Amino acid sequence: MAVSVDYPSPVWVNGFQCRNCTDVDLAKKHIDPAHPQSGPFNVDARSDPTRLAQNAVSFGGRLAGITAGASASSGASAPGAGALVDISA
Repeated sequence: MAVSVDYPSPVWVNGFQCRNCTDVDLAKKHIDPAHPQSGPFNVDARSDPTRLAQNAVSFGGRLAGITAGASASSGASAPGAGALVDISA
């Protein structure tokens, strides 16, 4: 008989996704199982090394130099003649 340490499907406790009994115990104490060093209610989140500022999106290719928060008017030029296509025809 095989015993699995992870749940077959994740469960949610106090708004945290839990995959095993340890995660459930942390979530019952209002500690994020993904970032337990942040403490209850994320009071120590600023000093938690697992919560470093990371971009949710990283661009590659022609978009590699663009930051995720850049707006369209911050250096992006308007498309040249013929770059836009009229799809109504």
